[in-house]
Amino acid sequence: MASADGPLAIGPISAAELQQLFVLFSAVVAAREGYPHAPPLTWSQFEETWVRPVSVVVVARIGGVLAGAYYLKPNSPGRGAHIANAGYLVAAAYRRRGLGRLLVADSVERAPLAGFDAVQFNLVFASNPARRLYEELGWREIGRVPEAVAGEDAVIYWRRVGPGSPPLPETAGQAVARSAAPTGRG
Repeated sequence: MASADGPLAIGPISAAELQQLFVLFSAVVAAREGYPHAPPLTWSQFEETWVRPVSVVVVARIGGVLAGAYYLKPNSPGRGAHIANAGYLVAAAYRRRGLGRLLVADSVERAPLAGFDAVQFNLVFASNPARRLYEELGWREIGRVPEAVAGEDAVIYWRRVGPGSPPLPETAGQAVARSAAPTGRG
């Protein structure tokens, strides 16, 4: 995917990009878009979501600008750590261009490389337009949380990844420049 803004590269975040991701996530939280955090976002809240305990943080750069990101981390500790939890975001200026689809597809490919065999979303708000995308890419609804945040219901989604998992639709990804994928949780 390339655009008038420049080429797209998807790969692991660098330490120098954490502040940019904080600014991007702060904007999403302030707009109350898809995450249950209450604004204003603190650095500590950011780190609890995006830094620790996180196994993988991948960013999308368009023309060298951080345009989106996702994380993968164990959904629960111990024996349940083989199931990842994931969170995604795309900067408002880069939405509706297919970047979210590419990030979600990339996470399906990287999750098994980090030791996960499934990905679960715990609080997808019923009004979230990404629900259709998740379902198109193989997630299935496994539960609901009534009035999860501010009276809005949330959906719990699950998808197997890796060997034996359903393949992504052909339209899920495009050839993109990727950095080396992670080889394990760390």
